[in-house]
Formats: sequence, structure tokens, C-alpha cells
Amino acid sequence: MERLEMYHGSISKSRAEELLAKAGQDGSFLIRDSESVPDTYCICVLYDQCVLTYRLFQVEGNLWKAETAPGVKERLFRNVNNLITAFQHPDQGMAMPLLYPVTVDQYHNYHQSHPHQQQRNRKPKPSAQKHIDC
Repeated sequence: MERLEMYHGSISKSRAEELLAKAGQDGSFLIRDSESVPDTYCICVLYDQCVLTYRLFQVEGNLWKAETAPGVKERLFRNVNNLITAFQHPDQGMAMPLLYPVTVDQYHNYHQSHPHQQQRNRKPKPSAQKHIDC
């Protein structure tokens, strides 16, 4: 995958939920490695105080696709950035458009200015609803 500011690597789904809850805006999203499927990524998006998770895969000679709602035609993209651009619009197969990237820099800046917050929040808050187990 190309370098993307919203790609957080191998953070857990509960950590992704915490970051998105702190962002607090519907349409906030990030990308992380899947915990359950090798060589697969997850797009996590905040919608109505829940985090919905969609799998993101590389297929057919370096093309990318995202899991979408049933009945939505599969679309292939040359890179993840193009995929994100397409899913910034409503009615593309995700419950909420990808509007506000939660970047790795935002995460680092938050913890540098709130060093004790990380320790207090070690236990994840009650789990939000998931779209899929990723």
C-alpha cells in the first residue's frame, strides 16, 4: 500500500475505536491492518457513535477493492488513495462517507500533549458495534 497519513499499521480494533471516538465526528476514518485476515486491511469509520469496519484488499495485479454493502457493484482502484476519494461521496456502499481522516500525526500529537491520558485509557471503553469481524 502507498504511504497514507491515515494508515495506522497494526493497531488493534479496540485502539482504532478509541481513536475514532476521540475524533468524535461521523465520517472520521482510519486504516489499519486486519487482525484476523493476513495481507488485508480494514477501513474503520465512525457513524452514529459506532465504528463500522470494512475490509480492504489488494486483488488482480495490484488493484484495490473495499468490502461494501450487499448489492453494490464491486469497483476496483489503482491505489488506495483513489478508493478513499471515491468513498468520500454518499451512497457508494459504505454506511457513512469517508470524510475526516484520523492521521497518525494527530495520534502522536495528542499523546505528546496528554502523556497521562494514554495510561488512564488503557482499558478500552465498551465495544462499539462492528460491521464485520476484521
